[in-house]
Amino acid sequence: MLAKEAPVVNMRPGGPGGPGGRRGGPPGMMPGEKPKNLRATLSRILTYIGKNRRLIIAMLAVMLVATLLNVIAPTIQANAIDSIAKLDANALVTWLVVLGAVYLCSAVFTYFQNLFAAMLSQYTVRVMRKDLFARISRLPIKYMDTHKHGDILSRMTNDVENVSNSVSQSLGSLISGVIMLIGCFVMMLIHSWLMTIVSMVTIVLTLLVTKFLSKFMRKYFPLQQAKLGQLNGQIEEAVSGCKTVKAFTHEGKICEDFNQTSDELKTVGIKAQILGGVMGPCMNTIGNFGFLLIAVVGAVLASRPETDMFYISIGTIQAFITYSKQFTRPINEIANQYAQIQSALAGAERVFDVMDSEPEDQGGNEPFEIENVKGDLNFKDIDFSYVKGEQVLKHFDLWVKSGQKIAIVGATGSGKTTVVNLLTRFYDIDGGVITLDGQDIRNIPVNKLRGSIGIVLQDTVIFSDTIAQNIRYGRIDATDEEIVEAAKIARVDDFASKLSDGYNTMLTEGGSNLSQGQRQLISIARAVLADPKILILDEATSSIDTRTEMHIQEAMVALMKGRTSLIIAHRLSTIRDADKIVVISGGKVVEAGDHDELLAQKGEYYKLYQSQFAGIAT
Repeated sequence: MLAKEAPVVNMRPGGPGGPGGRRGGPPGMMPGEKPKNLRATLSRILTYIGKNRRLIIAMLAVMLVATLLNVIAPTIQANAIDSIAKLDANALVTWLVVLGAVYLCSAVFTYFQNLFAAMLSQYTVRVMRKDLFARISRLPIKYMDTHKHGDILSRMTNDVENVSNSVSQSLGSLISGVIMLIGCFVMMLIHSWLMTIVSMVTIVLTLLVTKFLSKFMRKYFPLQQAKLGQLNGQIEEAVSGCKTVKAFTHEGKICEDFNQTSDELKTVGIKAQILGGVMGPCMNTIGNFGFLLIAVVGAVLASRPETDMFYISIGTIQAFITYSKQFTRPINEIANQYAQIQSALAGAERVFDVMDSEPEDQGGNEPFEIENVKGDLNFKDIDFSYVKGEQVLKHFDLWVKSGQKIAIVGATGSGKTTVVNLLTRFYDIDGGVITLDGQDIRNIPVNKLRGSIGIVLQDTVIFSDTIAQNIRYGRIDATDEEIVEAAKIARVDDFASKLSDGYNTMLTEGGSNLSQGQRQLISIARAVLADPKILILDEATSSIDTRTEMHIQEAMVALMKGRTSLIIAHRLSTIRDADKIVVISGGKVVEAGDHDELLAQKGEYYKLYQSQFAGIAT
């Protein structure tokens, strides 16, 4: 039996200059651009975190217990030390047993704290990644054509992973740190308000240094993320276009560009990490200064008579040193993780930038049933441009009757493929109207509009799955028998049945283990399986050898029978029997008629025909 689950992948069938568009474009965050609104970004991250309330409550509960145990431990230590000074062995043993139990319980609760923090991180990022992918799948083709694929992938992987690491590591430290700060401050006040004031000196210094260094760190971490996205874009282009690179011996050029971006990333990364690395040592130095200050002042107070209001014991001095360390530890940890937090916030903003991008228009809500589609198409006074000010179609008119086979020809860049992009609403027109059976296609739900159209693209998309699954993409609920039948019509069965695994043969990404002609036959089989009311063949046989082309012509005639068909091709031999041939030049229809009529006119079509079959230059 054939596997029945169809692959779910976002296709890129359209774009400037033809299907597939271009891979270039600006990265999501331009180099040197700072996060626009850190507060809003942090608020949105917290909103995602807040969706796991039960896990948050569990984490906070164990975190509270673990932190409070750590807070009371120094006081127990102080009592144990004072017991030694008083030579009270029984009290010493008691306090040591209690201290051991506190440390053991603290370790257990800290383990669960870390476990729950890791789980919260994964659950949070899972929802974020799901929302991001859902938005990417709903973005218009225009977005994909104007943004580097590698940068989009970087947002989906690196930036989301940075958020994950920050949630699992920094969030727990931040919350437990706040509890620790409050607990230590209260315990220090209970022991000695004077020593508490002394301890606060180091806290003020810590906050001032953190604020000073953070100004510089906010500059470099967003820049580092942008450079990383740019680097991923270059890698993606080099891998996907490796044959072209090698064919034109551009290995040296792409290596030079890659090394330049890599060097820029290195420079920015070093600056970011230097600032991040300076933060920790600064905090440690201030902390050590605080310990020294506490020891000196504490020694002075301990030397006073026990009846003195400022007197403290040796154990209390030890407790204050520990409390001071515990008090500054959360600040130090946050300072040490500040680099990661900045990186996560910059990455999160890049993720939210994609999420906030305008999704594709889903069309109107007018009644529309695919089963009732006749296939009458009318392009009326269409204006369109991919780039503002550079019109591709100008006052374009085309009327296609139901069941007609219309061929669209013209020189490269004349706008042939643009007609397909507009009919399928991969792009929307600037002016005019396109109707299907009299309905403006903008008022038809876009999923139903595209469901009534079958497309064989110039650039065949093959997924990393079996032959059967790739054909099933034409109609997900198709049976095994229907897949085989479609494959026979499209001549896929001629080679698939001879493979050792047959239709369950696994195809590599892009179908590199098939010939270009075989890949296009699979694309044709999808269209056969979809059984559409309207059929679009965009350069459908341009990559197939003459013998293979002859084999599929009969299948195509049968497939197009009774359907409205648009054929876009440079090879005029494939369109001689078209009901009408439309010649586009300069974004307009300049000629229309059947093959014989257009040859008799000796116009643009005649020149194209002669250039292919008589060798006359145009």
